[in-house]
Amino acid sequence: MRHRTVGELMTRGVVRAERDTPFKAVVQLLADHDVTALPVVDGLGHPVGVVSEADVLRVVAARPDPAGSPLVPHPFNGTRPGDDVLTAGDLMSEPAVCARPEWTVVEAARVMDSEEVKRLPVVDETDLLVGIVSRADLLRVFLRRDEALHDEIVGDVLGTTLGLAPTDVAVDVREGRVSLKGHVENGELVPVVERLCLGVDGVVSVTAELTFPFGSLGRPGPPDA
Repeated sequence: MRHRTVGELMTRGVVRAERDTPFKAVVQLLADHDVTALPVVDGLGHPVGVVSEADVLRVVAARPDPAGSPLVPHPFNGTRPGDDVLTAGDLMSEPAVCARPEWTVVEAARVMDSEEVKRLPVVDETDLLVGIVSRADLLRVFLRRDEALHDEIVGDVLGTTLGLAPTDVAVDVREGRVSLKGHVENGELVPVVERLCLGVDGVVSVTAELTFPFGSLGRPGPPDA
């Protein structure tokens, strides 16, 4: 069973900014490349932060409102540099939360969730920027066809990994939801089968109706007929 990695899903040739990239140039990069955020790198190409549309909009929100509404607190601790001198380094969120190309979808998703970020710059073993992966990229695994999920479960999970014959367990996949029906020789296999099937990239849920010999280890099950 092969898990898709961040390196397979990420966008390469990343549009980036440097610390001293001016405010207007940041806005221009976001617009020209139709992206919502840019990694900010140092002189060696190491990510030091991320500047997003939200970061830029905070500057706009701090301007005087022509309608006379009161100003919101500005993020620059009481000092307000002019937009003409603001740089990506002033705007960015730091430090950059990064991923590695060999990470699985689950690893990247957990970091995004815990750090409450929408994207992760991807760095190699020398911490050089090699790509960027977004939440949308990770969700692409759930676009895999049901037939591909079925074949991977039957061939890789049940066959190669667990040594079960195709006649032992029937597999049905509909819109990523897996249904298993059949018989295994040991009750301890039931949760293993469920866990491995749920670990297949693109599987949404697993329902198992598996019988096993009465008295075998594992969860209680009905006796053989």
